[in-house]
Amino acid sequence: MAESHSFARVVLTTAASPEEATRMGRVLVEERLVACATLIPGVQSIYRWKDAIESSVETLLLLKTNAGQLGPLEARLHELHTYQTPEFLVLGVDAASQRYLDWLQASLLPA
Repeated sequence: MAESHSFARVVLTTAASPEEATRMGRVLVEERLVACATLIPGVQSIYRWKDAIESSVETLLLLKTNAGQLGPLEARLHELHTYQTPEFLVLGVDAASQRYLDWLQASLLPA
């Protein structure tokens, strides 16, 4: 297993519908900003927006990328997203198999 200083990152974002999530995920993979977009439909989000408590059923996207793609990925996600303030949370990867990391790196634009 690769050590915690791994370049890999998982970015979380949500979309209003499975269709929007699929569209965004496909574009980001095609453009090699992410190696994989995993969609989890039907998540319930409760949040504050404009001084009101809101509740929405959304699709969660887990975007697998590397540290070098974060800037371009965030910019492109803002272009593709229908939300005014899309979620963009970056999680570090503590450990991963070397074979997966090799595949991930080969699937992305050169950093």
